[in-house]
Amino acid sequence: MSNLIAPPVLRHVGVAAVGLSAVFSPSQAKAHETPALECLCDALPFLDTAPTWNAAAAGAGAAAESPPAASVESEIDAQRRILAEQRALIDQQNAMLVEQRQQIVKMQGQLITQQAQIDRLSSFALAEAPLEMFRGTGMGGQGVAGPALPGPGSDAVALPDAPVGEAPPPTESTAERVAAVPEGQGVLTRAGHLIFEPSLEYTRSSTNRLVFRGIELIPGIQIGLIEATDADRDTLVGTASMRYGITDRLEAEVRIPYLYRNDRIEVVQQRDEGIVRSIALREDGVGDAEFSLRYQFNRPVGQKPIFVGTLRVKSDTGKGPFEIGYDEFGVATGLATGSGFWAVQPGVNFLMPSDPAVIYGGAAYLYHIPRDVNKLVGDVLIGRVDPGDAVSANIGFGFALNPRFSFSLGYRHNYIFPTKTEIGDTQQKSNYIHVGSLNFGMSYRLTERDVLNMGFEIGVTEDAPDVSITLRMPFGGKL
Repeated sequence: MSNLIAPPVLRHVGVAAVGLSAVFSPSQAKAHETPALECLCDALPFLDTAPTWNAAAAGAGAAAESPPAASVESEIDAQRRILAEQRALIDQQNAMLVEQRQQIVKMQGQLITQQAQIDRLSSFALAEAPLEMFRGTGMGGQGVAGPALPGPGSDAVALPDAPVGEAPPPTESTAERVAAVPEGQGVLTRAGHLIFEPSLEYTRSSTNRLVFRGIELIPGIQIGLIEATDADRDTLVGTASMRYGITDRLEAEVRIPYLYRNDRIEVVQQRDEGIVRSIALREDGVGDAEFSLRYQFNRPVGQKPIFVGTLRVKSDTGKGPFEIGYDEFGVATGLATGSGFWAVQPGVNFLMPSDPAVIYGGAAYLYHIPRDVNKLVGDVLIGRVDPGDAVSANIGFGFALNPRFSFSLGYRHNYIFPTKTEIGDTQQKSNYIHVGSLNFGMSYRLTERDVLNMGFEIGVTEDAPDVSITLRMPFGGKL
């Protein structure tokens, strides 16, 4: 039998016929399965379908080896694993979103705090803040307006003055800088606050004078009285002071001092013969009480000065110089604890912030009210006495080294006019006096509310006391 080669059309027809036979005879195909297909391929060699049917047979065998149910179950397991992984990823992303939301809330809180600080600083730099806001009674530091930063489009580059990422050092408030200045030069008391400030002051004064009453015939030959006086005076003053803030710009103060004095005087007189007298005097008692008012004229704006007017009234509650005893020679047998005259002292002070210091200063005029004494001192009648008035001025600066410690340096000068006294039928006039002193103060904050102040005053003129030391410590708060 010869092999016939079927044309392509016949081949396709044969394949189709076989397929139709498989469709219409499923039971037979299932029974015979692969061997039937192989026989059919061998029986129809002229259709050239062996490769095609062989591939189909191989596929059918593989399908028979892996049942459809197992394949579906494996597919479901794979889908479950994918879903589990996606669910874990979603949970992780939700946790990250919660953490980011918490960070956003925290940053919003920080922004609110920083904006409040910026508004607070702007109110002091640009707005009108009352002076009592700077009182050193525990308030946080208020910054003074500094140089303007370069704006948009500026060629200037603002470089940081501290390492980036580190907290800046705390700024000192005006109250901390002026805490060590002399008493009466600081800032006002807050409205509704009562401050009790006890103080203790020690003053040491010594004089050496040589007086010649007579005539000098030729150099070295003198006819008359030569008197040399050496006096050492120690004074200890304890003062109870109370300040009250009536309003934000008005303060009242009352001061009651108590004095203890110890004087040692040695007088050497040379007439026909030398005479030496030593006098030791001690006295204590209440001094001259004082009442003061301070009023702030303007509100602080930037680094412009703040002006405060003062009015001080001094009484004559202490023992005056004409109320002590005198011997027949007119020498005092006691010591005075007051001036013996009422006085009124108007003045004006200023505070000018100049970062990192604060400059202070002021001027005042002390007016003594004259009165008639009408008293015999020795055998001389003392009539009307007009104590010399005084003009005083001072200037200095305060500087805070840290929030706890500050110091001040300054100078004060007093010019005292001559005193006019009616002695009998004549009127005597004393010499004018210059009293100049250097001031140095220190202040240390013990706690948030307790501050210890110490001041030193060193005389630089002949009539000034040698040294004066003052210790102050304020207490109190809002009523």
